[in-house]
Amino acid sequence: MSQKRLFLLDAYALIFRGYYALIKNPRINSKGQDTSAIMGFVNSLFDVIKREKPDHLAVAFDKAGSKDRLEIFPEYKANRDETPEAIKIAVPIIQEILKAMHIPIIEKAGVEADDLIGTIAKQAEKEGYKTYMVTPDKDYAQLVSENIFMYRPARMGNGIEIWGIPEVQKKFEVERPEQVIDYLGMMGDAVDNIPGLPGVGDKTAKKFIAAYGSMEGLFENIDQLKGKMKEKVEANKELGLLSKKLATIILDCDVTFDAKDYEISTPDEKKVKEIFGELEFRRLTDQFTKIFFPSEENTTATATKKSTSTAGAGQFSLFGSNEESSSTDSLSSRKNISNTEHFYQSVAPGMAMKLFLQNLLKQNNVCFDTETTGLDPLTAELVGIAFSWEAGKGFYVPFPEDKDEAQELIELLRPFFEAEDIVKIGQNLKYDIKVLAKYNIEVKGKLFDTMLAHYLINPDMRHNMDVLSETYLNYTPVSITELIGKKGKNQLSFRQVPQEKQTEYAVEDADITYQLKEHFTPELNAANILSLFEDIEVPLLRVLADMEIEGINLDKEFLQSLSEELDKDIKTLESNIYSEAREEFNIASPKQLGIVLFEKMKLVDKPKKTKTGQYSTAEDVLSYLAKDHKIIQNILDYRGLSKLKSTYVDALPNQVNENTGRVHTDYMQTVAATGRLSSNNPNLQNIPIRTERGRQVRKAFVPRSEDYTLLAADYSQIELRIIAALSEEETMISAFKNGEDIHASTAAKVFNVPISEVTREQRSNAKTVNFGIIYGVSAFGLSNQTNLSRSEAKELIDTYYKTYPKLRNYMSEQVDFARENGYVQTVLGRRRYLKDINSANAVVRGAAERNAVNAPIQGSAADIIKIAMINIHKKLKESNYKTKMLLQVHDELVFDVFKPELEEIKSLIQSEMENAYKLAVPLDVDLGLGTNWLEAH
Repeated sequence: MSQKRLFLLDAYALIFRGYYALIKNPRINSKGQDTSAIMGFVNSLFDVIKREKPDHLAVAFDKAGSKDRLEIFPEYKANRDETPEAIKIAVPIIQEILKAMHIPIIEKAGVEADDLIGTIAKQAEKEGYKTYMVTPDKDYAQLVSENIFMYRPARMGNGIEIWGIPEVQKKFEVERPEQVIDYLGMMGDAVDNIPGLPGVGDKTAKKFIAAYGSMEGLFENIDQLKGKMKEKVEANKELGLLSKKLATIILDCDVTFDAKDYEISTPDEKKVKEIFGELEFRRLTDQFTKIFFPSEENTTATATKKSTSTAGAGQFSLFGSNEESSSTDSLSSRKNISNTEHFYQSVAPGMAMKLFLQNLLKQNNVCFDTETTGLDPLTAELVGIAFSWEAGKGFYVPFPEDKDEAQELIELLRPFFEAEDIVKIGQNLKYDIKVLAKYNIEVKGKLFDTMLAHYLINPDMRHNMDVLSETYLNYTPVSITELIGKKGKNQLSFRQVPQEKQTEYAVEDADITYQLKEHFTPELNAANILSLFEDIEVPLLRVLADMEIEGINLDKEFLQSLSEELDKDIKTLESNIYSEAREEFNIASPKQLGIVLFEKMKLVDKPKKTKTGQYSTAEDVLSYLAKDHKIIQNILDYRGLSKLKSTYVDALPNQVNENTGRVHTDYMQTVAATGRLSSNNPNLQNIPIRTERGRQVRKAFVPRSEDYTLLAADYSQIELRIIAALSEEETMISAFKNGEDIHASTAAKVFNVPISEVTREQRSNAKTVNFGIIYGVSAFGLSNQTNLSRSEAKELIDTYYKTYPKLRNYMSEQVDFARENGYVQTVLGRRRYLKDINSANAVVRGAAERNAVNAPIQGSAADIIKIAMINIHKKLKESNYKTKMLLQVHDELVFDVFKPELEEIKSLIQSEMENAYKLAVPLDVDLGLGTNWLEAH
């Protein structure tokens, strides 16, 4: 009879690991609940059960710290940060899941999990069990024996490490695992606040143990030590022995191993699925069913081997048998996708291609993914296209390098891409659409972009395919760097990768994306955002692709002259700064700058410092001091001009496409959680417009020719109009309806003067409050932005809220809604999840409350301009206008207008933008024309 195995899980170690593994991409459900810690723990639990099929299993929890250790050292674990709220909330839910799964929970007040696990492991060993301690915590290494092992989960998707005696000996350079206690005692532990021996690190601890065997052995041989180390060890004997005691796992806790209690038994299927349903764990629900209630079909599926083959005329096997071929890359070390088997096939010319096309055109939903020679879709060439329409199966069509032959091959696929009745699925389809446009292929029919879908489902996460696959399919795809290498001169082109590996990689991407679509469709429905996806984000994808392909003309000669002017101005500022400082130094070095300003010039009594102890010369710090010190204003001007020159004036000419002669920015739909677009390469949305020099950069953007003019259409005060409408604040609505200057109108009311007597300063202060309210401006913030004192600023804000009481009520209602639901939403139902809205930390909670007010307003403005863009683009195409939409920058659209079409286009743009969405206040659009963007704006 084989030896029975017991698995003991350290709950908190696995919970924290799961939480922090997803810290940059938290798993937040439609209720706004952060489920990262729960999902991470359950994934680890299921992974152990799937891999090991244990006979016995239990989970140990810490409860109220270690009474024994705190009695001998009250500072034990005193340095630890407060447990994140998401973990505090997760623990009772995890315990509820374990109870529903009939998995025993080991927990005792005042006893830590490692002591519980240590005690039980040693008891089980005596009863003939082989015990595996499931934890990433290295402290458990001291317990390892012939029958007790550490079972260490590695990074998600990368398997596990099992530490027996040889592994512990190698890792800690000890003869016996018990010596790990001495190692930990000597080293100390900053996380647990175990002091250790001062001056003793990893190498020294290992050296001492090799020489003296133990902590006590070291103290018996102090005379062999030299210098300061001898003094430190001699002076800290008691501290060393205390540290060893704190690091020792207790093996006689008041807990008893009962084999019968720890036996794996059948879970309460209904209860577990009910909990998972509440948490929206669809993927884990599938896994749970497959592990504990496998059907015959599931059992059979796990036996099927995966293969990659090249289909020739006589072996188009995917439509018949699943024969295994000679794949050169089985990738067996990685987890398989979803239902464990997959079959990927390269399509050869001739009969195989004919059969493939016949089947392709019969499908209703197909995922496709282009593989190219580079990341820039306007210059990249096709290397291959992968297709998948069934989980675990897919095809790869390799493309020849010869352009004419490649065009001939794409023509065979044209009927698929232009089929209106086939849904095209992809991850970041805008890239594929732009690549195919170079081959004169238009992708028609309905689209489903998994990146966009996930962006709407969980806007605060990352949306790249690897993250989505790990999160939703529990599968880590092969990395592109495994095939072509990391960036640098040795990186290969995808064309240089062997075709078998091309097939494996490309079809895997298509297969994963196809499966992600199956996950995201019900989630879009559940969150009531399917129409936002289908009617706004997906149509916008096509609009942006056309805008990016079009690009905008750039006056390089103007930028050259502007660069020379900036150079002179920067040198003048540099000279003035040196003169005021009475020395030369590196102005761009925060360290040198801080020393000059705060040590040598002593501009302030108590200068602010960074975490590293340097003087802070951050923008906000210097801006606060600028009005009192000319040198600081000069430094800010120097920084601004230097950044403008390097980021835009000198960089833009290098970003002109050689083939088109234009700049082609890349608009990203999935970056800003509010729904706003962002632009990249170059970023046209961050060109400074508050300074004269910054505005000058816009002069460089010009029409394509003399037959065209630039037109800029800008929503006027759209965010204020939205907040007026959403809050139903009649006084603001009335001002907008009557065409009043909203800032003068606000000033007249808050300063209690006739509108005709409002001063420029009063209007300016009212404007600052109008826009500041949206972003939760405080009296401190308002006084910094105006000439008002803090008390005057507070009085102005208080008066503002009294003047507009419904606005204040609306803001409170938004925060209350967020607290109850975990999210807020725009006029189109776009959600912004606010996981910190109920945080106990006032600063963190305050930021979430400001977002609760701001996100619906900024997000609604983003929604409205997207509707306008879609409608304008449609009209321009339908009527075959030569005019093109080129840029979107926040609330502004820029067009290259064919002069003979000007009057029609002006009317079309104004009408579509002002009627994009009906609010209780009119939307107002300002139009401007010019021979460059600055002039038009």
